Amino acid sequence: MTSRYDTNCAMCRLMRSLAFSGIGAAAGSGIAYLMGASRQDVLMTAVVTAAILVFGIVGKKK
Repeated sequence: MTSRYDTNCAMCRLMRSLAFSGIGAAAGSGIAYLMGASRQDVLMTAVVTAAILVFGIVGKKK
C-alpha cells in the first residue's frame, strides 16, 4: 500500500522533532526530579536530554 502523503517533508520533520523533544524533556526532567536535583538542574537536564534525543537518534541519516 502506498502512502498518499510525503512523510519526509519539512513540516513532518519539524513535528517529529517537536514530539521527540517533548518526550526527551519529560523523561530527562522526570528522572532528575526523582533523583532529587534542584529546579535549575532539572530544567538543564530536560534541555540536554531533549537535544540528545532529537539530534542523536532522530537526526541520524540512514
